[in-house]
Amino acid sequence: MHLSALLDFDAVPLDTDDAVSLLLEITAPERAEDVQRPPSTLQIVLDRSGSMSGERLDGAVRALLSLVDRLAPSDNFGLVSFNEQARVEVPCGPLTDKAEVRRRISALRASGGTDLSSGLLRGAQEARRASADRGASLVLISDGRTNQGVTDSALLRRVASDAYAHGVTTTTLGYGLGYDEELLGAVADGGAGSALFAEDPDTAGSLIAQEAEYLLAKTVQAVSLRIPVDPYLRGVGVAGEMPSHQLPDRSVVVDLGDFHSGEKRRLLLHLDVPGLASLGTTAVTVLEATYVDPATLTTYTAALPVTVNVVPGEEAAERTPRPEVRTEEAVQRAQTAKREASEALRRGDRDAAVDTLERARRDLLDPHTSQAPEAEAAEQAAELGRMAQMARSDDASRTSKALFASQAGHSRKSGRQRPPGTPRQPGEGGGPAVARGRRIRGEQTDKGRPAPDRPSSEGS
Repeated sequence: MHLSALLDFDAVPLDTDDAVSLLLEITAPERAEDVQRPPSTLQIVLDRSGSMSGERLDGAVRALLSLVDRLAPSDNFGLVSFNEQARVEVPCGPLTDKAEVRRRISALRASGGTDLSSGLLRGAQEARRASADRGASLVLISDGRTNQGVTDSALLRRVASDAYAHGVTTTTLGYGLGYDEELLGAVADGGAGSALFAEDPDTAGSLIAQEAEYLLAKTVQAVSLRIPVDPYLRGVGVAGEMPSHQLPDRSVVVDLGDFHSGEKRRLLLHLDVPGLASLGTTAVTVLEATYVDPATLTTYTAALPVTVNVVPGEEAAERTPRPEVRTEEAVQRAQTAKREASEALRRGDRDAAVDTLERARRDLLDPHTSQAPEAEAAEQAAELGRMAQMARSDDASRTSKALFASQAGHSRKSGRQRPPGTPRQPGEGGGPAVARGRRIRGEQTDKGRPAPDRPSSEGS
């Protein structure tokens, strides 16, 4: 695991409280072509309520049959379906009898109401049992609003969060225009996975296949970033819509889920630095990215010291912010704008949604805020323009779900490099890696022992 970072300001003024922004890039190790991947565990939780009847369930069945063909006999696969109650269609375990698994998938029929909580709970149990807490991926697929069982999004988020604490990453796929994007988004946030949106069966099939490709290419799992707060750091903020939480020692933790081979992601952190009394270089914190190697279940930590240069106040007054960091700040504000616009559409306020999106688009294009024509900033601005047009005249539910998926996709997968042949979900980052300015580079350690991957060269 490799970390590198770029500060908007390297220098802070002497004896003066200040704030700096840090753009962090996290890169997963690549799997060598001659290295056999370890067995994977994939648990599907599928809505089979009455609203799924016909083309929707047929499309999901086709996607799952193709998925079974893609997995190896040594991989664990399980299927839980739910309507008013959960039912284990395929107990999670090795795919030693694919013909029987295919028969059970093909026999699925839709009927009844929607108790999503029962499906999620039963699926998490199956995933944990089969993986023995070695790590698993759960994909929850639903087209409706849960109307039975637990319906509170905060409680369902806690269910997914508890599963993640035991190695199960949860991704949700909202199918059609009738599902509750806020609820499925909360489940995905709790499970450190993605919140996907598919309006039609073909898109749903492509996204299910995409998640399988990510699973099979996974090289690290259960990644978390910890930012300690000590006397040289007064507070930490995580920009945009990336969920984070604070520990009793005041350090901030961001759960990042699993990474596939060579995947890159970016985070933007705001660091509040208290007035420092001595001139020169000072380490204000040490970022710690902890993860598990799925092949050996060994836990590693990649550490990255963050240093600032304390200079006289008149010298600090002449500093200028790095454009890449300011551009990323504008991109993160755009994600918040998408969420706010989605909420406005759900309450029926099209004008507020359009205004929010247009202001974010102008912010991205304003040279005083973004300061650099980054490819991703231009891409995000164009998307905001398209979304604003949709908010004016398109179906409000469709636009709200597209905005939510775009925001969630960027927040979870910013900078992600997709495995070959997988589709891009709206908002999934594809911009260039940070490449200019003075980088802060990190080295991986495992309790003091050298790690296998090697820091990249400067400017790569």
